[in-house]
Amino acid sequence: MSLQDPEPVLKIYNYLSFASQTEFIPKSGRSVKWYNCGPTVYDASHTMGHARNYVTQDVLRRIMTDYFGYDVQFIIKRARQNHLLEKLRTDTTSLDVNLISHNELAAGLPENERLSSTETDQELDEKCTQIADLVQVNKEWRQEFDMNFTSANRTLLALRNAENSLKAGVTSQEEAHKLIDVLMLCISLISLFQYKSTVTDPSLSRTLASHWESLFSEDMRRLHVRDPDTLTRVTEYMPEIITFVDKILNNGYAYESEGSVYTKAFDDAPNHDYAKLEPWSKGKRYDGIAEASTLTKFTRRSASDFALWKASKPGEPSWESPWGAGRPGWHIECSVMASAVLGENMDIHSGGIDLAFPHHDNEMAQSEAYHDCPTWVNYFVHTGHLHIEGLKMSKSLKNFITIDEILQKYTARQIRLAFLTQLWNAKVDFSESLMSGEVRNLETTLNAQNNGVTSDGYHHYEDLEKELVAKFHQSQYTFRAARCDSFNTPEALDVLRDLVSRTNTYINSRGKAVNLGVVQNIARWVGKMLRMFGLGEGESSEIGWGQEGNAEGGVVNREEILMPYLRTLSTFRDGVRRLAIDKGDSALKDILALCDKLRDEELIPLGVALDDQEGGKALVKLAPPSDLLKARDEKRAIALAKQAKKEAAKEAEQLKRLERLTKGKLDPREMFRPPNVKEGVYGSYDESGVPLTDGEGKEISKSARKKLLKEREAQAKLHEEYLKTLAVLASPRCLRLRRDKAAASELFPVVVKLCGVWFLVRRRDCERDGAGVELDLPGGGRDWDIEPAMLS
Repeated sequence: MSLQDPEPVLKIYNYLSFASQTEFIPKSGRSVKWYNCGPTVYDASHTMGHARNYVTQDVLRRIMTDYFGYDVQFIIKRARQNHLLEKLRTDTTSLDVNLISHNELAAGLPENERLSSTETDQELDEKCTQIADLVQVNKEWRQEFDMNFTSANRTLLALRNAENSLKAGVTSQEEAHKLIDVLMLCISLISLFQYKSTVTDPSLSRTLASHWESLFSEDMRRLHVRDPDTLTRVTEYMPEIITFVDKILNNGYAYESEGSVYTKAFDDAPNHDYAKLEPWSKGKRYDGIAEASTLTKFTRRSASDFALWKASKPGEPSWESPWGAGRPGWHIECSVMASAVLGENMDIHSGGIDLAFPHHDNEMAQSEAYHDCPTWVNYFVHTGHLHIEGLKMSKSLKNFITIDEILQKYTARQIRLAFLTQLWNAKVDFSESLMSGEVRNLETTLNAQNNGVTSDGYHHYEDLEKELVAKFHQSQYTFRAARCDSFNTPEALDVLRDLVSRTNTYINSRGKAVNLGVVQNIARWVGKMLRMFGLGEGESSEIGWGQEGNAEGGVVNREEILMPYLRTLSTFRDGVRRLAIDKGDSALKDILALCDKLRDEELIPLGVALDDQEGGKALVKLAPPSDLLKARDEKRAIALAKQAKKEAAKEAEQLKRLERLTKGKLDPREMFRPPNVKEGVYGSYDESGVPLTDGEGKEISKSARKKLLKEREAQAKLHEEYLKTLAVLASPRCLRLRRDKAAASELFPVVVKLCGVWFLVRRRDCERDGAGVELDLPGGGRDWDIEPAMLS
């Protein structure tokens, strides 16, 4: 990017300009009116084709709102389909041949194209293929019939399974209902046998459509597709549809024929053109299944005319109108609902490329006839086909994939990435190689954003930082140019991928000298752009993908939730690997210490408790971290109190022993002599040191002498114990042990434990001989320089 580079402006492929790029200029400032054709909600098996269309439209919508900042009013239509399932379920009590009759599956087909129950499986497959080819030839027929035909084609296997059950004598109501549930999508073709001509209540259409609509909405939430600002339903706009058709008649652009209303060709209208999107297809249309049948007579004046209102046939829901009981034409629904919400003009109309002709061309024609205006839509946006492994997805080709099936194999993010890697208006080749190759590599690269970078704390802004910042700004410009290039998502993803790789290279090269501010600014911008594409949700300041949708339609920030656990796991793994690589003598003990640390220090703040069980396994519990911390601290306090009590008792015992040994140091022969007693207390002693006379020369009384003898005997025992302790200390074994304890540092004093008491021994002189170590102790070993000392 240089100072001379112009500011990119948004241009989009506008199919009204034959798919050329035109600058996008909303009619009213930054306000954008946008209508999108929604699904016909008749089926539980919403396919990847639906996903391709609605995920792509969601991406474009997000770019318009979250990147360019337009105020978009997004409208989507949900259509109706007639089914009469519940009454059939109620009245069916067993599986019988009538329920699985193949002939009924072809209701509405020309006689030469109908399926026969007498045909073999091979003949049946050939006939299905012929019908599939017939469906592909006529776009108008395909629009109304394809949803029914493909459903019937899908249920063919279920019918054959039911025949096998019938042959085996399994005819329970449960088996019958199981078949009905599978066949519910083609029951409009089966026509519900005896109920066909008796049930015309349009409320049944709304009830069933509501059921499928909720399932479709759930699939869209699972794909992270935003809800529309306004959701319109055909069955709720019937009065408006009748009024709309009537005004087109009054404006002179339609005519009534046998209860149906058709448009007139615009050939002679000076302010109107027909087939603006595909003028080469003009006159090549058919009016659906009814007029493709040789049994139905034509009531239109021209092949370019199409139905605004159709007289209802038996078994179809109907509404009263000025032209008799009938139902809306296939195209009028979108015109009425879009006009009711957005008015006589809209900025964007979107849908699949299959709808360009005749549906969207007919929409424009009838809407411009109603508003009597030359332009109803300013920009037409059509998404490309979805191809599975190189072939267009089709149930008749047995290569269709439902949304539910694909979400069991890939995440919504991966599916969206697959669509983002290809242009929105081109065909998408969805394949195993795409998902395992480009999508996986792209996700891996974008996952590599390092939000755990640490710095030495200094502000580094040198050549490497300047180059990275320049790359960042260039990437932002290139990214915007790609957005303006008709929402070029493949190029935009390449910009993000390259920027992330470049930033990671910088981080690895700088080590602790990394500039965190620069890295975080880039990471936040990349995260914001990823969320703009719908690859995550959350605040614009978040680093990484952000949040993901959950089953309830909310959002979950996976990184915020998982990273603390993953970092703890990674740290523990690093510690174990380090100990294993070092192969130290205490490796096993140290690994167990790491396990205890993981349990007691690192997992508890995360709300995870490990309760060690017998057999080496642990019971995992989840609880609020505050509760676990409180329980841990209380347990520690109890353990510390218990240990302190134990240590106090031990210390008291040691003090008691020390006092006993200290007292035993006194020779019993000297205990009654000064200075152990006052001078002059006693006058004479026997050979054991027991006094005979007092200080005045008087003989000690018998009772007093008896007491002195008892004291002398007690002291003799203490002194004998003391001498034994010294003997142990003086033994070569003890000295060798003491010497070994001091060998590590070769320093004295050393501490030796004797008879449960710790002694501090100061070295005077040591010599080594064959038996161990001898000490040259003053006094011939009687008064050794040994000081009793407690070991703290």
